[in-house]
Amino acid sequence: MSSIITGEAVILELRPASFAGRALGAGIDVVVQILLALAFFIVLGAVPDVLDPAAAKVLILTSVLSIFVALPIAVETLSRGKSLGKLVMGLRVVRDDGGAIRFRHALIRGLLGFFELYLTFGSVAFLVSLFNERSKRLGDMLAGTYSLRERVVPAAGLILNTPAYLQPWAQLADIGRLPDPLARRISVFLRQASRMSPASRIQLAASLATEASAFVSPPPPPGTLPDAFLAALTAERRDRDLRRFSASRDRSDRLARRLYRLPFSQDEQPDRD
Repeated sequence: MSSIITGEAVILELRPASFAGRALGAGIDVVVQILLALAFFIVLGAVPDVLDPAAAKVLILTSVLSIFVALPIAVETLSRGKSLGKLVMGLRVVRDDGGAIRFRHALIRGLLGFFELYLTFGSVAFLVSLFNERSKRLGDMLAGTYSLRERVVPAAGLILNTPAYLQPWAQLADIGRLPDPLARRISVFLRQASRMSPASRIQLAASLATEASAFVSPPPPPGTLPDAFLAALTAERRDRDLRRFSASRDRSDRLARRLYRLPFSQDEQPDRD
């Protein structure tokens, strides 16, 4: 994953396409272009000979350049970095700063792509992409672009519940405000705990529980597992914050209704007689 810092100092986490994904997408595009060229030659062969050999050579050369160079450039320009292969693989070509590509980027990619993919039978593109961090080919390097994964599987939501034997303690415990770095580390640990080795999970859970216990009083019952303590602590903080925010919103709604209510209703107009 690559990070891009925008002008507003916002960090964007973008996922460059893998080498395999780019290769499959490029393979689909190449097959489609070859099929279009074959279809054109079949149609041209079925037409009676009405052109002299020189004109036929010019028509063939123009058609080849149109299918293998002009068509990819036009498609990427109009679709802002898409093609049929990229659409199938869920990819898009973007600038190095994450913005949409323009005609000049597609032109450089298209001209060099003809050399990389067809004149060298894909060997140049294969070698350059294989040893590049973002799987860039030569055209991407000169154009300042790379392929981005658009279809990313969203991470599963973190569902936590306080263990039953810790619920009495959690309801009475005084939980202070955890430092933001510690709260983030606990959240990351709880999301990744199922994928960690048992020894690493136990060691990290004990370390985080020791740090978090300084902000909780009284401590959990003896014998409480560190990961259970962290789950109960996170779930209880979530529930308390939800109740606090809900109460604050209700108070704000009641105050808004009072502020926007008319001073007098139709039946309570003052008597002017």
